[in-house]
Amino acid sequence: MLKKLVGITSAVALTLGLAACGGEETSGTSETSSVGEQFDHTIVGIDPGAGIMNLTINEVVPEYGLEDWNIVEGSGAAMTAALKRAYDNEEPIIVTGWSPHWKFAAFDLKYLDDPKGVYGGAEDVHTIARQGLQEDHPEGYQLLDQFNWGPEHLETVMNLIQEGQNPSDAAAQWASENEELVSTWTEGVNEVDGEELTLLYVAWDDVIASSHVVEYALESIGFDVDLVQVDAGPMWAGIASGSGDAMVGAWLPTTHADYYAEYEGQFEDLGSNLTGTKLGLVVPAYMDVESIEDLVE
Repeated sequence: MLKKLVGITSAVALTLGLAACGGEETSGTSETSSVGEQFDHTIVGIDPGAGIMNLTINEVVPEYGLEDWNIVEGSGAAMTAALKRAYDNEEPIIVTGWSPHWKFAAFDLKYLDDPKGVYGGAEDVHTIARQGLQEDHPEGYQLLDQFNWGPEHLETVMNLIQEGQNPSDAAAQWASENEELVSTWTEGVNEVDGEELTLLYVAWDDVIASSHVVEYALESIGFDVDLVQVDAGPMWAGIASGSGDAMVGAWLPTTHADYYAEYEGQFEDLGSNLTGTKLGLVVPAYMDVESIEDLVE
């Protein structure tokens, strides 16, 4: 039976527990302990209901026979905090991971092989707009439709934020250093005079970064942008209801698949703004484990 610890409190407790349980064996796998025992049969995840969590709990666990593992639900911040504490002490830890993400620049990490392909191939990040946005704000719609960049650009902004800059300053710095790319988003777009747009976003590091960059680009042509942070479900519901104008952090076809299906027909998918993402289980490179299949040993 799958043992699942639900809630941010559990994730915080795990963060503290991992820091305290290093013991004598601090890296690799013990010659006397199983791989599962080294990880305390625990996978540190993120927000309940996130696509990677649903995929891990409902498909990866049964497919690889990990029913007696704990899947800790919490938040992206709790996950990275637990990862940092374990990494700093070279302790075992396994987390749900995705890239692009700043943690791959901050730590030497690796994805576990997924020989059964349960996590699927690379995902794209899409821009989603409310119905009627093109008619109400054609210039904003055009910029959002033309917004496109690469994982290396997103990771740069995330790293600036992780190093201590606030997201708005990081977005402005990146944009000033990448004017040629930003100009492709505003090409053919007329300036406006204080039109209001509401962008919805979730508190994931990548979405925080991308949303603030798009906010900067929209404000550079005269929009008054209101950035509203919500959970994933309300983000999609807000676009479907029209209370939000757009979002630029829809991971498809896997992570946000349930929300896409639930609200399909109530929004406009402007297509991919970033390609080359990846989902999976991630461990520090110092761990002597290479595949999800190894976790049952």
